[in-house]
Formats: sequence, structure tokens, C-alpha cells
Amino acid sequence: MSVQQYDEIGEAFEGFKGLPLAQYGEVPSFLDMVGDVRGKTVLDLASGTGFYSREFKRRGAAEVLGIDISGEMVAAARTFEERDPLGVRYEVGDVSQLRPLDAHFDIATGVQLLNYAEDIAAMERMCRNVRRSLKTGGEFFVLAQTPDYRFDGPSLAKYGFLCEATGEEIETGPRVRITALLDPPISFVGACPRREVYEQCLRAAGFSELTWVPLEVSEAGVRKFGPDFWADLLANPPLEMLRCRA
Repeated sequence: MSVQQYDEIGEAFEGFKGLPLAQYGEVPSFLDMVGDVRGKTVLDLASGTGFYSREFKRRGAAEVLGIDISGEMVAAARTFEERDPLGVRYEVGDVSQLRPLDAHFDIATGVQLLNYAEDIAAMERMCRNVRRSLKTGGEFFVLAQTPDYRFDGPSLAKYGFLCEATGEEIETGPRVRITALLDPPISFVGACPRREVYEQCLRAAGFSELTWVPLEVSEAGVRKFGPDFWADLLANPPLEMLRCRA
């Protein structure tokens, strides 16, 4: 994964969450899947600027630790924490080489994490490190590019994003360029791993009860834009979620 592409974004990354796909699709879907975090300890991996870390703390998590590979992202997250102290801790770290943590967590989250593994071995290392960091019976919640997304489908531009295949293939699947249509637009390149790659790596790491969870559009999103607006997105959703148990 290129740390540089994230280091160059910094606080601007927060703008992603205001775009229609994120605001009315990704965010409510992911938070709904994770569910009640009250009193639980949460390890937010690929935490970026801390959007979900802060949200889990606001929703009553006992402890939240955010870890991201980008020093600039972690610096931005700490700035948000200084402005509005919630008690979230952040550190720089690579999940494929994650240090042993002092405690085991109830929940781990990985939003756009596993799809940055450069090969299958790296994804398996990530999964083993997440498993090691969880209590037995703890849950791991993943959000990533839909494995069988059809790149030739209708554009996602009206939802605030472009999702394009670069034409390059790596061991886990095709490379993909995501562009957030902010001003100026921000692009970054990751991968779109195959479904069996996720499942193989998670099972090899000791996870069970793997369940794919579809992206949904919130009621607020339907009220604001109408159901027809979302038809292209729901016919070919670019994001999908996965939950499993340690």
C-alpha cells in the first residue's frame, strides 16, 4: 500500500464522509452492522482521520484505539481529538506488521484495510494480527470494494465517487482507482480482492461465521434524493461489508 497517497490527503479525507455514497450508504450501513458498542473496547484499523473511532466513542465504547499506516492521517485524527476530546487514542502502525497490543479487544473494524494487501500472504498476516488482537468470540467488521463490482456499469459520479479498474491485476484481484469528487478531486489506488481471497485469509487466521453484508441506503438518503436516484448504486454497489468472529 502506498502510504504517500494518504499522507498527501490529511484532513481533506474527512470530506469523503459528506459525499452521498458515504453519508447515506457506507456510514449508516457500517455503523448498523457493527451495532451496539456501549461498554465495549474497539480497535479501529486503517482508522484514517478517526471518523469511525470518534463515532464509536460517542456511541458509548469504553475504549477506542485507532491505528493507521499514515502518519499524516494519525496527526489529523489527533488534531480532531484535541479540538473535541473524546478519549480516543491513535497510533501509527502497519496492520501487516502490527505490534502485540497490551489488551485484547471486543471488536475490530477495518474500513478499506484488507484491500490494500499487496498479496495474499500480506492479507493473511493482517488477518492473523487482527485475530491475535481480539478476545475469543470478538468480532471483526470489514468494509471494502465489492469483489464482483462491474466496472462497466453506470457511473457513480452522482453519488460523489468514481470507481475505475486501472487495468492492472495483482495476486488478490484487479487494481482499482477510487476518486472522491471533492474540490479538488482526490484519487487513490487500491485493489478489489476476490471473494475467496478474503474468505481464505480470514479462515486461515482462525475467524469463523463469515457473513457478507450488503450496502444499504439509509431512510434519510431515500427521503432526500428519492428511490430512483439510488437505483444504479443498488444495482451495482461498489462497496460490500463482511463480518466474522474470532
